[in-house]
Amino acid sequence: MLLPIDDAAVAECRAHAMAIATDVQRFIDRHTTVAIERTVLRAFGVDGADPDGVPLVNACVERHRAAGTLGRGIATFLGRRICRGATDAQEAAEAIAYGDELDDGEGGPSTEEVRRALIEPTRRGIERIDAARRHRDADRARLGVGGAPLKYVIVATGNIYDDADQARAAAQAGADIIAVIRSTAQSLIDYVPIGATTEGYGGTWATQENFRIVRAALDDEQDKVGRYLHQVNYSSGLCMPEIAFLGAVERLDMLLNDAMYGILFRDINPRRTLCDQYFSRRVIARAGITINTGEDNYLTTADAIDAAHTVVASQFVNEAFAHLAGLPDELMGLGHAFEIDKSIEDSFLLEIAQAQLVRQLFPRHPIKWMPATKHKSGDIFWSHRVDGLFDLVGVATGQSIELLGMMTEAIHNPYLMDRFIALKGADYVFRACRHLGEEINWKPNGRVVTRAQTVLAEAQELLGVVRAEGMFPAIARGVFADVKRPETGGRGLAGVVERATTYVNPILDVLEGRTP
Repeated sequence: MLLPIDDAAVAECRAHAMAIATDVQRFIDRHTTVAIERTVLRAFGVDGADPDGVPLVNACVERHRAAGTLGRGIATFLGRRICRGATDAQEAAEAIAYGDELDDGEGGPSTEEVRRALIEPTRRGIERIDAARRHRDADRARLGVGGAPLKYVIVATGNIYDDADQARAAAQAGADIIAVIRSTAQSLIDYVPIGATTEGYGGTWATQENFRIVRAALDDEQDKVGRYLHQVNYSSGLCMPEIAFLGAVERLDMLLNDAMYGILFRDINPRRTLCDQYFSRRVIARAGITINTGEDNYLTTADAIDAAHTVVASQFVNEAFAHLAGLPDELMGLGHAFEIDKSIEDSFLLEIAQAQLVRQLFPRHPIKWMPATKHKSGDIFWSHRVDGLFDLVGVATGQSIELLGMMTEAIHNPYLMDRFIALKGADYVFRACRHLGEEINWKPNGRVVTRAQTVLAEAQELLGVVRAEGMFPAIARGVFADVKRPETGGRGLAGVVERATTYVNPILDVLEGRTP
């Protein structure tokens, strides 16, 4: 039974959100970033690092950024090298990075000659994304996927080989989705490490080789368990577009990818983040990857009752940015969380109101439902009971992706047995309450309906305010998550570059639907 909510209010929320996002898109369309340009080089097949571990793509892009010529697009200079005799993109990139003289872009090959030289590298780069998508789609069709809510768990050992083993164990215990938590603070470094890694604090480094290792393990395990296994990592931080591309070609299924998370929770410059999220989502849309947004994090810094409407407002904004980047609703795993203080009377009713509201506002979206983390303690038995209520709300309100709560959440990273218990408990609740939602009729003037209507009205009002003042000023005064981030503050601003009128980016041309 659906909640009685005002359709006109919902439509106005979407109109406000699209106006907010479109205003920012004007800025995005006039700028590029060092991460976007590095991703272009990766798409052309450029790889490797110098003896100090500096990736070749970083060396190329930084040299032109320092020279003030990056606004023409790194593809311009790569194409010019190919026109002048470089045998392929790799050789051209090495000349850009390590050559004695830096091309200033004057004279020589015309823009049209450059574009023609890049037609084949562009085709190969896009085909890598498309081929990975075809492979994934074929595996899903062959094996089938688990029933909703899909059961999502995390591994975080720091050693990618141990992560692969733990991913297998989780799959054997019933998990549908396995996420490898990224090493602490990787989002703040402006390069992607190369190769397999065996040491990491709080998680494991996100690298292309690490993606490949886990995917290979899941490919092998899914044939044994007889269902498709989803792989997840993090496309956020200063290397958001690069991680999106690497995840796309290594057949990841989901990427944590949010328009504002890096701004609010990692103090990455707003201009940088909003430009990077657009390009990353263009890649993700082409790859058919599902994004997971991060609104659940708002409730770790703000009160879940008072700030509930900011979660809904952000979901509308994230949806609008994703639409502008070509992502369909079916690939938007908008996030929310079971984070209301459990000691409050009727906290369960407040939680179910939020979950049902989000489910109705975004009916085609694979909603990602997050467990309690803020209001947990070392009492593992109480914690496990909280997770049971969380599972109950998830199945009753038709959530799509459920990151399972762990009874040791407040103590340590989960052990294998912790995950096994969480999966066993979720299976029981999902099976026992499979059709509970179909039996519920909401009391028109009851607590659940009243709460949902209040949250929607407050979100509508907030979006109107943000539309009037603009996204950048709203973020600066702490509208979202009670965190203030000025437009010209934070990490990575120096990596934002205004595009020249002669800007060349054939990868983006294809992703946006234009002929290269």
